[in-house]
This record gives sequence, C-alpha cells and structure tokens, in this order.
Amino acid sequence: MSSFGSTLNEKVIPVIMKFVGLKGIVALKDGILYTLPIIMVGSIFLLLAQIPYKPFNDWMASMMGAGWTEPLLQAYGSSFAIIALIAVVGIAYTYAKNDGHEPLSSGIIALVVFLLTMNASVTTPEGVTVGNVINKDFIGGKGMVTAIIIGLLVGAIYSWFMAKKITIKMPAGVPQGVANSFAALIPAAVIITGATVLYAVLKYGMNTTFIELIYKVIQTPLQGISDSLGGVLVMSFLIPFLWWFGVHGSTIVGGIMTGILTSNTLENQAIIQSGKELTIANGGHIVTQQFLDNFVSMTGAGVTIGLVLCMIIFGKSAQSKELGKLAIVPGCFNINEPVTFGTPIVMNPFMAIPFIISPMVTSLLTYLAISTGMVPLFTGVMVPWTTPPVISGFILGGWRTALLQIVIMAISFFIYLPFFKKQDAINVKNEQAAQ
Repeated sequence: MSSFGSTLNEKVIPVIMKFVGLKGIVALKDGILYTLPIIMVGSIFLLLAQIPYKPFNDWMASMMGAGWTEPLLQAYGSSFAIIALIAVVGIAYTYAKNDGHEPLSSGIIALVVFLLTMNASVTTPEGVTVGNVINKDFIGGKGMVTAIIIGLLVGAIYSWFMAKKITIKMPAGVPQGVANSFAALIPAAVIITGATVLYAVLKYGMNTTFIELIYKVIQTPLQGISDSLGGVLVMSFLIPFLWWFGVHGSTIVGGIMTGILTSNTLENQAIIQSGKELTIANGGHIVTQQFLDNFVSMTGAGVTIGLVLCMIIFGKSAQSKELGKLAIVPGCFNINEPVTFGTPIVMNPFMAIPFIISPMVTSLLTYLAISTGMVPLFTGVMVPWTTPPVISGFILGGWRTALLQIVIMAISFFIYLPFFKKQDAINVKNEQAAQ
C-alpha cells in the first residue's frame, strides 16, 4: 500500500494538480460561476410561471387575465435565457483578473466579439427577415460553448498584450479609469478586427457564422455525449475520483460541464415553450444540470448521506458517532466536507470503493428512471444546489422524482454499510489501543 501511495504522490497527483491549475481551467470554473445567481433567480420566475396546479393557474388567470405569466416569462427570458452573454464576460474577466490585469475591459471586449459571431437578423416562420436584432436563441443555451471559447481566447490574448505592455500608456496623474480605457485600446482593436475578419470569411465563404459553426460541429456532439449513459457514468466517476485526491471534483467537473448541461436544460425548456410535450422523442435531454446537481452529487460528492446514516445507526466507535452527528445537518444541505475529510475518505483506498460506486449507481438508476418514463424529464426549473433532497426532487419533478431521491439515499446506505462496518471496527480497535 505504501508503494501505491508513493506512486500516487509522485506521478498521479502532480498531473491532476497541473491540469486543475491551468489558467484556462481556473478561468472557466470560476468565471462561469457568475451565471449562478442569474440562473437561480430566473428559475424562480420560471417556476412561478409553471406551477403544476391547475386550480391556482385558473384562479390567477381569472384575476389577472390569460397572459398573467408573461411578466414572469419576461424575467426568465432576461436572466436565465441569456446566460451565454454572462458567461463570456465572466470567463474573460476572470482570466484577466487572475493574470493581474484590469479585468473589466477583457470582459467587455469578449462581449463585443461574442455578438460579432452571430447574424444581426432572424427569419420568422413566415419567411420574413427581421434585421438589427440579437438572436436570443444563441445568447442562451445554444451559445454556451462559443461563450466558453471566446471568453478563454479573449482573456488570453488580452492578457498577452497587457503582459507584453503593447498598450497606450498615459502620463502620471491621468485618472485610473481613463488610463485603463486607453490601455485596452490596442488589444481591443486587434481582437475585434480579427473577429470581424473571421465573421466575413465565414459569412461570405461558408454562408454561416462562428457561433452556428461551433454549435453544429462542437456543441451538438458534446451535448449528445453528455446526454448518453456512458457520458453521465464518466462524470459520476470523475467527481468522486478527483475528490479522493483532495481536489474539489464537483467544482472541476461542474465548471467544465456546466455550459453543456445548462444548454441541455434550456433546450428542454424551449421544447415546452414551443408548445410541444417534453419527451425524449421530441428532442428532450435526460442529463441536464439538475441531473448533476440534485442526483449525481446529492448530499455531496459520493452521495455520502448513506455513510452518515451508517455512522448514526450502527456506529460503535466514538469517532463515528460524533462525526455522524456533526455531518448529518450539512449533509442534508449537500455539504459533505466534514465526512469526506473526517472519516477520512480522501486518500483512503478502502473507502474509495463505495465513494465512487455510489454516485455511479445513482447515475445509472436516475438515467434509467427518466429514459423509461418513470420520472419526468427536467424542465428549465432549477433549485439552489444546497436544497435538501426530496424537497429538490419534488420541486423539479413532483412526487415521483422525490421518491427516486429517497430510493437513491437508501441504496447509498447499503452500499456504504459493509465498508463502514470494517472502518468502524478499525476505529474501535485504535481507540481501545489509545486508552
């Protein structure tokens, strides 16, 4: 075991830490977090507009008219539905900030470039072309991969110009805001000119735009992979696997996959808003951001509520009893650092087995439940990741989804039980020896 641990420390962990520390990965996972409050607030308005209780909806319609949900959907459409715009600014901003440069200019340049990647006109179903508009389809879920690419590229190029001091320098005494504006002038001119040339080449050479090209060639295949059983099993493996090394697997995998999974969520909502039934046959996605947040990582990475319950019910060692009491409340709110580091699970080969198996079984069960129609597909409604299980399930999909979460927690309990008993016996032995 010492040889195994030595190999991990010398070869595996440095590679993982090097990847996690890449500028682009850090900017992606931190920058995309700027979308989180907008997603949460937008989801609340969407939930209010789609309360699944007909008598209430009929009462509201009688009081305020048939279009009473329009202001709520307008709030949703102006928040959650434009997250690609927010993401591109957040990623470029974070990249420049982490490099030690004035970051807001980077975010603004990225926003301009993002808008440059799409047509300024749309064609209605009747065939009428309307100009001087921003296509909201591509500033939401469909534009997320493009937003990530542009955010990282603009952040890197802008930071390069600033680091090489290829800027306009103002004399001392000039207000900082003015100096920052002039410092960003050269990188802004170069980046925006390059984006304009790219737009012209794609527009007149291929009759497409950059955002449409990325959506067809990269994002659509990625969404297909993420929406497969194999894709979700890989995600559910990587999160606890990285956590086992002490690396925040939820943040790393979530940061990389949030754009794709949120796109799946928004496309599900778009099906509903088009008047169609949300089904797989109509193009609905099984694996969405809710799938990751409220099932794969339910009660924390590794679905550790099962382990906490084992500690409370069957714990014999003082360590297990006290840790179970300490971890139960945070666990109910999907925070499991106390049990992850207190057991410990991190760097513990024995406890790695249930820690990795539990979310993979959870993913398999959830995928099968949704694909067979036992549980409905998720709409655009999302809940904060700290929402306790069962409550989150009921909000997302009604009683069937809540029941699925209860079943998953029970399965987690039985997966952890034999491993916990062995670990607890070791703890008891150690405590007796220490007396």
